[in-house]
Amino acid sequence: MLGNIVQWVINRRWLVVLATVIVALWTVYVIPQMPLDVLPAFAPPQVEIQAEAPGLAPEEVESLVTLPIESAINGTPGVTAVRSSSAAGISVVRAIFTSSTDTYQARQLITERLQQAVGKLPPGVETPQLSPTTSPVGLVVQYAFTVADGVKAAPNSLMVARRIVDWQVTNRLLAVPGVSQVLVFGGDERQFQVLVDPVKLAAFNITLDQVTQATQKANVNAAGGFYITPDTERLIRGVGRIESIEDLQKSTIVSRNGTPVRLQDVADVKIGAALQRGDGGFNGQRAIIVMVNKQPSIDTPTVTRAVEKAVAEIKVGLPKDIKVTTTFRQDSYIESSVDNVRSSLIQG
Repeated sequence: MLGNIVQWVINRRWLVVLATVIVALWTVYVIPQMPLDVLPAFAPPQVEIQAEAPGLAPEEVESLVTLPIESAINGTPGVTAVRSSSAAGISVVRAIFTSSTDTYQARQLITERLQQAVGKLPPGVETPQLSPTTSPVGLVVQYAFTVADGVKAAPNSLMVARRIVDWQVTNRLLAVPGVSQVLVFGGDERQFQVLVDPVKLAAFNITLDQVTQATQKANVNAAGGFYITPDTERLIRGVGRIESIEDLQKSTIVSRNGTPVRLQDVADVKIGAALQRGDGGFNGQRAIIVMVNKQPSIDTPTVTRAVEKAVAEIKVGLPKDIKVTTTFRQDSYIESSVDNVRSSLIQG
């Protein structure tokens, strides 16, 4: 048998040489286009569902939120297992599919099934959301945004930096092809705070519910219909959205004998930092940590270079006291591995 194969190859050696050249050329063409990742895909497609349930204990979340979602997605074509975790105020359900299932088809199937669960959830529970599609080892780059002089910086400097990161950096990075998610930790989130004084409430005979309603209505535009003339049609609307903290301070709660009682009369209305449940740090000082995750089956070096180019453009417009440092770069491990393989091939 082996002798026949060898004889066949010898008799058709030019055909074998041609086939070898074709395979070699095809390999040279295909290898540079293969997506590189730090690890191969070792997990089957998964879809994660998150639902926030403010005020519910873990036991209530499990019975009132997690169970209806699990019941809705059980039996979905391709689902091999359903896993969940319930904590105070949040439910996380993960559907695991067969390895041959397309990730985006799996998300479509879960989205359709979730519609059955929405009507069974208790009031106050937010609509379940699908987590972004990410690779099993999705983190490609991580940055630390720090403010110059660290602890000596201005009191609101981290609040300003966090606002820049939320509104400029995050949106720019999400526009990079291949990026699926940008997570931000640390810093101070900016809030318009209304700190009510109970003594002043009693003095003006105003309830906390009235203050809450006035605060909500202070940031709403109202439709007023149309003003129509023979040759024009004009939109009428009440502009109520606040543009500054002063607008909120002057918002009217009630009117007494023609005199308005404003928010600033019964509360300390100011700009402040949101309550922190965690923080970020770098080299011993507070920092804003930005983590960039990529989509599955996307070439890591390509995404990394695109993200780094976007960050370089962002740096140009940042205030001089904000410093950006790369704290993690997955592509560095890939480059090191490729260099080691190349070196071994050359030496071999």
